[in-house]
Amino acid sequence: MTSDAGPTPPADRIVSLDALRGVALLGILLINVWVFAMPEQTLLNPRVYGDFTGANYWAWAIPHVFAQNKFITLFSALFGAGILLFIDSKEAKGQNAVRLHYRRTAILIAIGLLHAYLLWYGDILVAYGVTALVVVAFRDFSARKLAGLSLVFLSFLPVVELFAAFTIGGDAIASGWAPAEAAIRQQVAAYRGGWVQQLSHRVPSSFSRQTVGLLNGSFWQIGGTMLLGMALYRWGVLTGERSAALYRRLVAFGVVGLAITVAGVFYIEANDWSADAALVWRQFIYVGSFPLAGGYLGLVMLYTRRRPDGPITRALAAVGRTAFTNYLLQTVIATTVFYGHGLGLFGFVSRVELLGFVVAVWAVQIALSVAWLRRFRFGPVEWVWRTLTYGERQPMRNPE
Repeated sequence: MTSDAGPTPPADRIVSLDALRGVALLGILLINVWVFAMPEQTLLNPRVYGDFTGANYWAWAIPHVFAQNKFITLFSALFGAGILLFIDSKEAKGQNAVRLHYRRTAILIAIGLLHAYLLWYGDILVAYGVTALVVVAFRDFSARKLAGLSLVFLSFLPVVELFAAFTIGGDAIASGWAPAEAAIRQQVAAYRGGWVQQLSHRVPSSFSRQTVGLLNGSFWQIGGTMLLGMALYRWGVLTGERSAALYRRLVAFGVVGLAITVAGVFYIEANDWSADAALVWRQFIYVGSFPLAGGYLGLVMLYTRRRPDGPITRALAAVGRTAFTNYLLQTVIATTVFYGHGLGLFGFVSRVELLGFVVAVWAVQIALSVAWLRRFRFGPVEWVWRTLTYGERQPMRNPE
């Protein structure tokens, strides 16, 4: 046993896992950009704001089918795997792994609170941190038990929402599905204004997401997906240890998720985008996201196995190794472009133009991540997180 409680050295990292995290982080922006640049209700009902015809319709439909809820599912599973990877590593060194886990998670929550209330209400870090405090209790479960418990968690939302669909109907989500025009105008005005003016929306929205929204929704989805990620880690699926045949089956299974999501689009359109149909449509999105996320997992594992030192693998792994920094950097860039304290483009940019913005951010983040890691061991936020977790300054520069 060793007394070294420091982080995993870069040389010991699992490249395929980092590359998968990089894919997930980049993919998340395809959906987050909608609520960076438009009223938050557009995430639930895209017809609430902005042009929804022609090219702009397809600029919504393609990310919806291929990205909405898919990359956050992948990222959540990786976060769950990361909990076990961290604990296994610390226990192997004879350290108090659970104490360190609670400490690093408390720091994550603190950073998330700052992110949510100072910059962007769509923060996911607080929900991840709170959920991580709970799911770590199941760290000693077998992979089979973790998968079974995951299914219990993941069943909560579909059961509740389908029950609401067939009892209450569209009234259950009416305020979010068809918000008052005055509320939309007020939100647009707030984010075209200065930082103080933005607080009128950001503070209550953040608080709602971290309380009622967490208890009634995100905790169950995130928790279930983290538990699934823990199971996949125990099975060696997320670490690239399984056969190529298994990853090819995951890719094939992804087609099922694609079909479910596309069927959901046909369903909501056939029902004229009614609130009653929306509760059922959400289940197409939710259920379809898991097999399609699995398909992405399979593709990345097959590619990184074939080209472990290739430029694409290295680039994606660099983004994955600096995912914490890059997640916050996406917020800084987007709020500077769209909010009133920056360029003030909130509500002015079409969905087609938003896709161009996403590609530009991807290019910047990939280039910066690769260049940064040539000189440094960690991303800047990762370095702060690790230094606070271990209570001592971590070495930052790569050895010469």
